[in-house]
Amino acid sequence: MFLRLVHGVADGNSSELPDLYGEVTDVRHPMATPESEPLTSRRALREHFTVPPEMRESLPQRSVVDVVVHETADPEVIVAEFAYEFTLPDDSRSKVPCVFVMRVRDGQIIESRDYIDPIRTYTARGDLDRLLASLRKGVS
Repeated sequence: MFLRLVHGVADGNSSELPDLYGEVTDVRHPMATPESEPLTSRRALREHFTVPPEMRESLPQRSVVDVVVHETADPEVIVAEFAYEFTLPDDSRSKVPCVFVMRVRDGQIIESRDYIDPIRTYTARGDLDRLLASLRKGVS
């Protein structure tokens, strides 16, 4: 499930991703900047994964690299380290390190903590101005 999720994100298969999750979920992004609310349903995840058409074309290509999956004492839970590697318009590459702690039950993700470096993500997407604007808005 983890690999299907991260490769689906990298490939831009956003319409298929919500079906990887249970109807009731607890998905959190503790490092999100600006802060985000927990995603507690498949419907919320559908909204989360929806990329507006005007943004879809401008997103840089990305792939999943450096995958290490750690099994835990709980058979439903894994800890996965990986990076999204973005290919920028000048053909340079930028890695965004991530760690997901995920619980899968009956073939569906029901809980996840997704730790993703927000500054590197915005930078790799060429969206650092948007991050700065959202931070300024939060301060005013």
